[in-house]
Amino acid sequence: MFKLDNIWEMSRFHKRWISVSIDSLFIISSFYIAYWARIGSVIPLDKEVVQGVLIGTLLITIVAFTKLGLYRAVLRYLTFHALAVVSLGTVISAVSVAVLAFYLDAPIPRSIPIIYGAFLCLLCGGSRLVVRVLVSQANGKGKKCVIIYGAGTAGRQLALALRSSETHRVVGFIDEDKTLDNTIIMGLKVKGVGRAEKLIVKHSVSQILLAVPSASRARRKEILDSLVHLSAEVLTVPDMKDIVEGKAQIDELKDVAIEDLLGRDSVAPQQTLMEANIKEKVVMVTGAGGSIGSELCRQIVRQKPKALVLFELSEFGLYQIDRELSNLIESECLNVEIVPLLGSVQRINRLAITMKSFEVQTVYHAAAYKHVPLVEYNVVEGVRNNVFGTYYTAKAAIEARVESFVLVSTDKAVRPTNVMGTTKRMAELGLQALAEQENAKDNGTRFCMVRFGNVLGSSGSVIPLFKKQIASGGPITVTHPDIIRYFMTIPEAAQLVIQAGAMGKGGDVFVLDMGEPVKITDLAVNLIQLSGLELKDDNNPYGDISIEFSGLRPGEKLFEELLIGDNVGETAHPRIMTANERFLPLDEYIEVIGRLDKACHNFEHDKIRELLLEAPTDFNPTDGIGDLVWQKLHDAKEEKVDIVH
Repeated sequence: MFKLDNIWEMSRFHKRWISVSIDSLFIISSFYIAYWARIGSVIPLDKEVVQGVLIGTLLITIVAFTKLGLYRAVLRYLTFHALAVVSLGTVISAVSVAVLAFYLDAPIPRSIPIIYGAFLCLLCGGSRLVVRVLVSQANGKGKKCVIIYGAGTAGRQLALALRSSETHRVVGFIDEDKTLDNTIIMGLKVKGVGRAEKLIVKHSVSQILLAVPSASRARRKEILDSLVHLSAEVLTVPDMKDIVEGKAQIDELKDVAIEDLLGRDSVAPQQTLMEANIKEKVVMVTGAGGSIGSELCRQIVRQKPKALVLFELSEFGLYQIDRELSNLIESECLNVEIVPLLGSVQRINRLAITMKSFEVQTVYHAAAYKHVPLVEYNVVEGVRNNVFGTYYTAKAAIEARVESFVLVSTDKAVRPTNVMGTTKRMAELGLQALAEQENAKDNGTRFCMVRFGNVLGSSGSVIPLFKKQIASGGPITVTHPDIIRYFMTIPEAAQLVIQAGAMGKGGDVFVLDMGEPVKITDLAVNLIQLSGLELKDDNNPYGDISIEFSGLRPGEKLFEELLIGDNVGETAHPRIMTANERFLPLDEYIEVIGRLDKACHNFEHDKIRELLLEAPTDFNPTDGIGDLVWQKLHDAKEEKVDIVH
């Protein structure tokens, strides 16, 4: 049997000759069929004259089709334009029959050109549509069958873009608009969301493409909740803003953003607050290469500071953010000086000389060790970096007469059960004590703290880990089935930190509205299902990905808090609250950290823990001392005692 693939693989020249030959056959057939339909016989009364009309019509029609570009059209990409060309060529052909019959005095009834034109249009146009369908089916083998959620403008654009895709084949739309149910758009059926499962089973659909780029996050969460149970991976198109600005294409499919699962819409930043401590000022960011620090830098640069000092311990982290900001400044034509500096916040001399040399006016202190288990394993370094590093940076800021100092804190500082949270609360206490002193001055440094929970996509976030575990076939590891966390996107967190800092009067503790807490297990299940996979558990032992519970890590809480007490007030921003909390006078704080410094120097972990418990941090440890070096020394001492005995 002659395979159609042999025709598809022919050269363009041979395909055009085949098209001309077939069209010639259609012209002749249409003429005789029209004659038969009108006269009742295919044998003309004056055979030679009628054949002359036919030959003339044949030549004129082929020339007309050629000039109109019909034979240059690629059938697999056949559009309305090609059908319009066939229609126009048919009209020319029918007119040529009438004109030639008149001048050659052929015995052809006046109705034949009309009948002939109808048959020719059906044969030439219909045959091309049939070939297009055959080509589409041949090319569709091996492609992923997908359905598009949203039959609006974005959905239609996506369907049009995927027509020429080598990997995807659209089989239909699903939409909640009841007026579109059972309609046909671009040759594709539109079904309600309730019938999506049948459509997926019928066409073996592997992906659902979410084409609602302008929908709010709350609306996207509603949509995802209606799709999450389906056995197909859910992907999304870029945001409409990125598409309009040319930063992305409609068919650049990507995983569903995890913030869409949270359903929390960000609040537009208040420009006056964003630029209050930044515009035309020298700004310094410590920990500039970290997750929050780097995003603070991106936000700050766009507010047009005079200069931005990047202070970072990691050489690679500093190199990355310096290069990124330099490219950003060039692409957006900004006039900002970038100063990349290596340094540790534990070196007060380096901090002070830096702030004085560059006449820093605003400091955002994001440098800290934030990973709970790692700080449990490295207690001394955690205390040195988080407590003393913050205190030294604040003292250097006072010495350099910095106007505003903002500490990036954490919800883990509230009634901490781990060393990391306790050190961040100690850092807050230090700033509160210094703020009391500075508030008494006419132009003292304004200190404030901004406390918030987890950020999506940070270096310690569970989301990248979950996605990696799903990609490798699982299982997903969660510490506890009931663990919950607050989440916020990094850009929103950075914007709110900047705005909160602008509202600081001295010693303020700002708390960001993190929305509703999220159960980590539910987040893991949603990620599995949105990947088109099934959860493997006791109810579904043949599922794809299982969830394993590894137990709470050292110092980890089941849930986090943002406030120590109930004394919370509102601010000018709907997502920023202020808390009034107790603190130590400066002389008492200096005495505490003096003793803490000595304990750290002598590696006296029992003393360190005792001091952290005595300070007003509400430290309530759930585990013993976890420092790995101390444990090794402790074990070695016990072995010596056992040997002696």
